[in-house]
Amino acid sequence: MSNIKLPSEALKVLIAIGVLYRLNNFLSRRALNNFTRDRSWDWRKEIVVVTGGCSGIGELMVRKFAKNSIKVVALDLNPPKTPFPAKALFYKTDVTSPSAIRETAQQIRQEVGEPTVLINNAGIGHVKPILNETEEQIKRTFDVNIMAHSWLIREFLPYMVQQNHGHIVTIASLASFMAHASNVDYACTKAATLAFHEGLAQELKHVYRAKRVRTTVVHPTWIRTPPVNELLRRKPIDGFMLNADTVADAVVDQVLKGESAQLVLPERYNWVPSIRGFPSWLQQGLRDVQGDLLVGAAA
Repeated sequence: MSNIKLPSEALKVLIAIGVLYRLNNFLSRRALNNFTRDRSWDWRKEIVVVTGGCSGIGELMVRKFAKNSIKVVALDLNPPKTPFPAKALFYKTDVTSPSAIRETAQQIRQEVGEPTVLINNAGIGHVKPILNETEEQIKRTFDVNIMAHSWLIREFLPYMVQQNHGHIVTIASLASFMAHASNVDYACTKAATLAFHEGLAQELKHVYRAKRVRTTVVHPTWIRTPPVNELLRRKPIDGFMLNADTVADAVVDQVLKGESAQLVLPERYNWVPSIRGFPSWLQQGLRDVQGDLLVGAAA
């Protein structure tokens, strides 16, 4: 009799787990979107701004939006090596300069229109020990990776708040949750981008009462981009590597949904945000593994 009951009980447990999993995802999705829907997205009229939009993941996103007949503006220091399609525009901008951003934003508003999506994608890293970095390198990492986010939303967020419609996307990293040797300043900025994303969502809800302005944060693992490829040339890195197209697709798809989210890429690493709750010995062991790899690559 027990042999007959066991599969039945196990099935009930599996069904319960499945129901709880779906319920958890449903509630998380609704909570991140303030339990509100925004049916006003019209991609014939929306304008997307992507920083670092002329190379790497940024350029891929720009081209994907343009392919969907969405007007998109790329902010970067250098133009794309291959001309953009008609729906994509390039504005030369130093995102570390508040005055340059202010001037460019004014041009965009006059020549293109009011942006309703801002993707803070521009980012840099040097993969060096703290004492081996120059003051300029450290300062620029912080200016590009986090300070620029503040300067950019000062220009583009007020219109979104006024319309109670828009989307701010923050490209963070799995380094938001765990710092390693030879990657300290970069990890600090990515931890800051996560705090920026969370704080922005709170202010939109409680200060500006703009519950339909969406906020998304993206945490990718290693991505095959030119800087990472250079590291790989010096020292192969074990572990899962994402293609830049995978990240670009995930971000564009999320924006087109018109919903807030926290994306961990790949999904198999969804456990990483919980690492801060792990025992200290386990946290330290996980840091050591990646730290050894980065020290070897930076040598």
